[in-house]
This record gives sequence, C-alpha cells and structure tokens, in this order.
Amino acid sequence: MAEDGPAGILPAHMIAALAEAGGIRPAMPFDSDQIQPASLDLRLGPVAYRVRASFLPGPAATVAQRIDTLKLHEIDLTSGALLEPGRSGGVYIVPLMEELALPADVAAATNPKSSTGRLDVFTRVITDHSGEFDTVAAGYAGQLYLEISPRTFPVIVRAGSRLSQIRFRRGNARLDDAELEALHAATPLVDGALHTAGGVMLSIDLGDEDRVVGYRAKRHTGLVDVDRRDAYDVLEFWDPIAIRGRRELILDPDEFYILVSREAVHVPPDYAAEMVPFDPLVGEFRVHYAGFFDPGFGHSGSGGAGSRAVLEVRSHEIPFILEHGQSVGRLVYERMLERPKALYGQGIGSHYQAQGLKLSKHFRSG
Repeated sequence: MAEDGPAGILPAHMIAALAEAGGIRPAMPFDSDQIQPASLDLRLGPVAYRVRASFLPGPAATVAQRIDTLKLHEIDLTSGALLEPGRSGGVYIVPLMEELALPADVAAATNPKSSTGRLDVFTRVITDHSGEFDTVAAGYAGQLYLEISPRTFPVIVRAGSRLSQIRFRRGNARLDDAELEALHAATPLVDGALHTAGGVMLSIDLGDEDRVVGYRAKRHTGLVDVDRRDAYDVLEFWDPIAIRGRRELILDPDEFYILVSREAVHVPPDYAAEMVPFDPLVGEFRVHYAGFFDPGFGHSGSGGAGSRAVLEVRSHEIPFILEHGQSVGRLVYERMLERPKALYGQGIGSHYQAQGLKLSKHFRSG
C-alpha cells in the first residue's frame, strides 16, 4: 500500500492482503468468517487477567507491565471460563490472538461486536504506550489487549471467542454534513427526512400503544455462553417493554435497555458507518457499545434504507425520560478505499440484516 494513496476504510480483500503482507499477525490462522466486509473480528487468547481497575498504560509503559502491577489472578480460557458482572466480577484483560505491524499510513479503530453490546458486555481494546482506548495509531506494532467488563449477565468465554472488531483506515475519509446530504439525495441513508449534525441523527422509536418497543435486562439471571446461538429463552433474561398512554419511557439508573431507532438506516456499498456518542448535554443517558455498520447494511440492492439501528441504552445517575422521536445518537459515514466483494447480508452469515427490534443472536426468536 502506497503511503500517498487515497483515504478510506480497508475492505475485506485489502484486510486479507494486509495480513498476507505481515501487517496482521494472528497466533492461529483466521477463522473462515473472521474477515467482515469492512472489519476484522478479534479473538480472545488463552488467558485472562482479572485486574483491580481499568487502566491506560500511557506513553511510558506497555500493557503487560501494567497487568503485572494490577492483576489479581490469571484465568485459563482454553476450555472456557466464567466472567462475572458487577462487584462479584470486575475488570478482565485478555491478550488477543491478533498482533499488528501496521504500515506507517494505516491506523485502526476498534468496537465491540453487535452481539457483545447487546449482552451488556463492555469491551475496549488497549495498545502499548497508548493514552486512548479503541484507537490504534498508524504504524503501530505490537500486541492488542481486550478489556472486558460484563455489566448485567454472567458470561462464558473461551480462547477464540470474538467479542470485538477492528476497522483499518488510511487518512480521513469521513463525510461532512454537506456530503451526507448530497449522498442522501442520490441514495437515501434513512427512510425519512435527513437530519445532520456532525453525522446522520437517529431518534428513538417508542412505537404504538401495546406494541413491544424494547427490552429491559433482568438481574440475577443464568449465564450466557457467548459462542452459543439461539440457545436461551428471551423471558428468562429480558422484560419486554410496551408503551401505554404517552409515548415515553423512564430510564432507571443502572438498568440496561435494548431499544430501536425510528429511522431505517442504509449504508451504501462504497461507504462504512459508525455510531458515535451523542451530545452528553442533551440528556442523562448514553447509547453505547456496538458502533460499526458495514457496507451494505440495510441495502436492498436498488438503494434505499432498510434496517433499523438497535440501540443499547443506559441512564446515568438519575432517572431520565425518553420520548418518542427524541434524538439519541448519530451515524458518521466514511468512504471505503474500494467496494467490498461481498456486502453485509450477502451470504456471509450477517445476523442483523433487515432487522427491527432484535436481541442478540444468543436468544431464541419466536
């Protein structure tokens, strides 16, 4: 890859070429479905460290050095292990199977996978000598580590489990609001009026009376194995939420909610998108966790928006009222360096294409 090339997100075939050239160094060969249209899933290594607190190493230290001073004990992940939420659990750090030796013009960003966020498992990637989470500097060479903190459900993970994903980029290819409006005019990004403010604004859907509009996570449930699909009964882990009367929802502090956007979203094939935090001054809540939207998300083949954005929502210190149509997040769009050969949802096992309100793949639907 030439250092003076165009800006954009690397598609799957360029990620594979980056690995072939030694820019990604997996401890084991990639899984057959590990490379996604615009990202690479990251796999847990064979050991986890429970540590006293979350940390960033800073410019003078490696992550391994900080683990040595903060670890409480080691956990063998080769046959699977339980990570517990809350005070009985804590913060876990896992060296990942993928190391990097990036070219000088390629940087990266990481995010939890959709299924990870929908389980209320908080994850973020740490690199050596770094002062930021989930950010990999251009030219970085070294190990990747994943911080894991289950918030609601106890989870079983193992070596090879894929909780996080990484997106590689060259330069700055983010679209500004004028470019978003022009793109929307050519191929709709949402199924209604476009509202922009540093990205495409998304609002909450609290639906019609007596229709399920979301789910609230239960406390004190059984465990969830992150590698099992369609394995758990929804009502053993979630309380459905139906709105009666005024279309609003009071978010209780420290509770976790799965809600859905009012807008159906479209990511055209030559672009990728990412959910980013909305202005915290607007309300005492956060829509967070899983942020990457691959090329082809919501794509019908003839243009137009088609899939809702599922939102993982928490209130902060005080109860907060969400109202139908209230802005809760924004999507930023970036250009791809090249169009992926396979788009999201096109025969690659994409679980959330054409979705509405949908829990993670671990729960049985219907």
